[in-house]
Amino acid sequence: MASKTPRPIRHAFASTLKSFKTSSGKTGQFYSLPALARQCPHIRRLPVSIRIVLESVLRNCDGRKVTAEHVRELAHWAPNAERKDEIPFVVSRVVLQDFTGVPLLADLAAMRSTAARLGKNPKKIEPLVPVDLVVDHSIMVDHYGKKNSLDLNMKLEFQRNRERYEFMKWGMQAFDTFGVVPPGFGIVHQVNLEYLARGVHKRKDGVYFPDTLVGTDSHTTMINGIGVVGWGVGGIEAEAAMLGQPVYFLTPDVVGFELKGRLREGCTATDLVLTVTERLRQHKVVGKFVEFFGEGTASLSVPDRATIGNMAPEYGATMGFFPVDERTLEYFQGTGRTKAEIEAFEAWFRAQKLFGVPRAGDIDYSQVITLDLGEVSPSVAGPKRPQDRIELGQLSARFAELFSQPMSDNGFNRPAAELHRRLEVTRDNDPDADERAPELEPLPMGAARSVVEMVANKPTLESALSEADVVEPVSAKRYTLGNGDVLIAAITSCTNTSNPSVMLAAGLLAKKAVQAGLTVQPHIKTSLAPGSRIVTEYLSQTGLLPYL
Repeated sequence: MASKTPRPIRHAFASTLKSFKTSSGKTGQFYSLPALARQCPHIRRLPVSIRIVLESVLRNCDGRKVTAEHVRELAHWAPNAERKDEIPFVVSRVVLQDFTGVPLLADLAAMRSTAARLGKNPKKIEPLVPVDLVVDHSIMVDHYGKKNSLDLNMKLEFQRNRERYEFMKWGMQAFDTFGVVPPGFGIVHQVNLEYLARGVHKRKDGVYFPDTLVGTDSHTTMINGIGVVGWGVGGIEAEAAMLGQPVYFLTPDVVGFELKGRLREGCTATDLVLTVTERLRQHKVVGKFVEFFGEGTASLSVPDRATIGNMAPEYGATMGFFPVDERTLEYFQGTGRTKAEIEAFEAWFRAQKLFGVPRAGDIDYSQVITLDLGEVSPSVAGPKRPQDRIELGQLSARFAELFSQPMSDNGFNRPAAELHRRLEVTRDNDPDADERAPELEPLPMGAARSVVEMVANKPTLESALSEADVVEPVSAKRYTLGNGDVLIAAITSCTNTSNPSVMLAAGLLAKKAVQAGLTVQPHIKTSLAPGSRIVTEYLSQTGLLPYL
């Protein structure tokens, strides 16, 4: 399993191995799609995402896992053909999040133990492609609303996960191709976008190839915002990819999504992605690639593109792909990639004739959907059903409608008479206050009645009862709870935290709210989980973090 250079491709495609030159005069080799197009001119009309997959099939054609017939089948992809052939897609790397990544690391450890028992060198057991495990799913918000909340939550996190973290650290030290991003650095998708993605990779024999991947989280698709072909898979598929095996998937339809115009002032990427999700859900894109093109696409920043790509699981597509262009290069420059990396990245895509956002008519898509960005309006949606978008001005009326509708229509199935019913609650140091609260007025079924911390979340009963884990006492205060009230106020989604414009807008709104004298009720659980350290940095530098 030690890493080695793949066998040369079969003679039928040997002529596609070409050279390219960077702007600094450095040269590299690549398997040329334009050269392959001399045998199959139709390649020039293929969607960009299909051509990137085709490059992998071409480069890894060894006559065994990937055959010449696989190359020919994909090179002759037709927009509306019957989908019956599987593509053997060999990815450049694998990304794991902690919960699904630990079992894969355990399998590698078991393989090394077996090798040692057989008298073999266990060091020969290595992932064949680079693997990065990002620890981001293990923290829970036990403490909130206090200056030391983060410190207390992090201490609890390390208490709960100590054994897992020790195992991950062993894996990072034991394997050359296995890296771990420790807790506290950010969300896996954003770390992947800002740091792990390299644009292009280089083999030992000097051949360059594009960054492609699979990840063990459905929202791996955020990486599509910088022109990387990748999506979320299960543990078995990820483990196969780690061991150098192809990821097999059915040849997909590719839906072209044309964006026109520009967003209006006051509309955010979140408003745009909710509109895109609603539109794509209507067109049933499950199992398909969605590829964005047109003048509106070219106008979007990379964080806005990543926000749309991130929501691919919500609109049902395998990917929400954006081609590489000048904005992608600007993002790489702004996130610390080296000059040599960026030059090789640009030169490779230009040599493959894949640089730039396609215009209408350039590509043959299975279907084309069009959206004028000027039509997007400020919207809200629930976390579980983002396709049920509600325009901001209609929120109050729409909530009243949904309150009495059946659950099958995404309603709450409650009598209209209960809509304005409220419960008066007393929060003080009286341990029986919560028991007496229902006597004030009966609660409607399903409404929250307790504001006590969840003891079950604590690692031990001792820690649950310790003084450090008790919410700071609040002087006796009466307030009311009713249907539609906010009980949890959280910015934790990678959809939002990857986008500076959305985060800064939230900070500016928080600043105006604080300056206007608004405060947070003590029963509302608040949390802010920046997607990466750079988010904390720009919120701090702009002076907005204290208001949030």
